Amino acid sequence: MTEVWKTAITHIEPNKIVVRGYKLDQLMGKLSYPQMIYLLIKGEIPNKCVGKILDAILASSIDHGVTSPSCQAAITVASTGASLNAALAAGILSINEFHGGAIEKSMQALEAAIILVRKEKLSIAVAAERIVKEHLDQKKKIMGYGHRIHSDDPRTSKLFELSSEYGISGKYIEMSKAIQRKLLEMSGKNLPINVDGAIAAVLCELGIPSELANVFFIIARLPGLVAHVYEEKVRYKPMRKIDFTKAEYDGPPERDI
Repeated sequence: MTEVWKTAITHIEPNKIVVRGYKLDQLMGKLSYPQMIYLLIKGEIPNKCVGKILDAILASSIDHGVTSPSCQAAITVASTGASLNAALAAGILSINEFHGGAIEKSMQALEAAIILVRKEKLSIAVAAERIVKEHLDQKKKIMGYGHRIHSDDPRTSKLFELSSEYGISGKYIEMSKAIQRKLLEMSGKNLPINVDGAIAAVLCELGIPSELANVFFIIARLPGLVAHVYEEKVRYKPMRKIDFTKAEYDGPPERDI
């Protein structure tokens, strides 16, 4: 006899789908997609402000051009004649420690700093200094700071602005900014908070487990990968020689909403 096992997420029976205790058809049209993600992960319906900041997080990482590792992987596989799902899988599988995974490491650094504040009664500034010194002494990079392209990532300031507007900004965002200041002061390097660092701070504010950080990057990036894979299939011949540094944008000119 097969042993019975438990799940606390979804219950299915004829003509009924229940997610975390709520009938799915009753959630449809009432909860946004980001709110549904939160419900699945955390088990409760978030307020609209939480849904809005999660929506902004997903929008912030939806695409970053053809030079990102996940996009290069997906386009290359698509060029071989692979199916859409195979090309997308290749892109998703390339999201790891150094691409997308920075969010998790950044969350862990912020969480460690806040633990110092709580346990040792340190100020935000002193705890930030302790974390920066520890990383510098060990010659380890604090993830979430600096960017290969952006010296002032526009997505960071927007996420922090919206977090403040929605009443979500708190000690983790404050700590992320304090670490940036200490990095400049102690290393002499101006390493602005990038989008990964901003997302990390906001996810910490929401109480999302750091081990799920990559999930938000994956969910966000998938539509961008779909667009690039589809373009590769309909616009170019298979097995072409691809130099990603030679890509030239020929889409619509810059426009306002």
